[in-house]
Amino acid sequence: MPAVIEVHGLRKAFGRLEAVKGVSFCVEAGEVFGFLGHNGAGKTTTIRVLTGQLSPTGGWGRVGGFDVVRERRRVKSIIGVVFEDQNLYERMSGRENLAFFANLHRANDRRVDDLLEMVGLSERANDRITKYSNGMKQRLMVARALINRPQVLFLDEPTRGLDPASAHDIRRVVAELARQGTTVFLTTHYMEEADQLCGRVAFISDGVIIALDSPRELKLHYGRREARVLLGDRTEHTLQLTDAGSSARLAQWIAEGRVLSVHTQEATLEEVFRRLAGRELT
Repeated sequence: MPAVIEVHGLRKAFGRLEAVKGVSFCVEAGEVFGFLGHNGAGKTTTIRVLTGQLSPTGGWGRVGGFDVVRERRRVKSIIGVVFEDQNLYERMSGRENLAFFANLHRANDRRVDDLLEMVGLSERANDRITKYSNGMKQRLMVARALINRPQVLFLDEPTRGLDPASAHDIRRVVAELARQGTTVFLTTHYMEEADQLCGRVAFISDGVIIALDSPRELKLHYGRREARVLLGDRTEHTLQLTDAGSSARLAQWIAEGRVLSVHTQEATLEEVFRRLAGRELT
């Protein structure tokens, strides 16, 4: 499939501090792409460059075929952006917030109603933002970013600080957008979220991409190949899946009817990141 986001040798420095150090990657149309790293790794800086809010120090990027510097206005016309800060108009209702931005993008009232329904806020649409929970505000932020039917949606830590139910609602919307063909560029600290939503993820650490692949391949490549076996006498055994002797033991236990359960000890994405980056995801 064609690449909707193309990045080559992208660098961004703030004085002597180089936040992004020559990263390169592509994101395909309709893909949910995870951009994962610790605080200060360069995630938000990369998004701000790709969305035309910062100019790169070096390298280049294209979104939807448009150069993020020379064709900044064209880029902004085809993207939606949700940053962690909730910059909503508190004295207005949810509907009024969306209607204001719909007017800017020449969208009609039907679009506002459809988006309120998508994010589950139809029944609270006429309430002021001051009465919204943190999760409701975040869902409205996502709806606002979708007013212009963006080709690419950038989500920067969309579920940080949310309760599990609100986070689930955001993930549901992201999954639905992906099914509809929207390309989603996602940063998150929650590796389980990335594992659930993303077709591919890139790990960035100190401004450098240290791994890029599907969550499954990363876990298979860098994780342990072990299985935990629970027998009828309630004893547990850890077997190496690459060891022929372990395989023979497991086959014998199964033949004897002694096995109650077998669980593979697959690594988590967070464990893979910790191994590659040499630090926690904080």
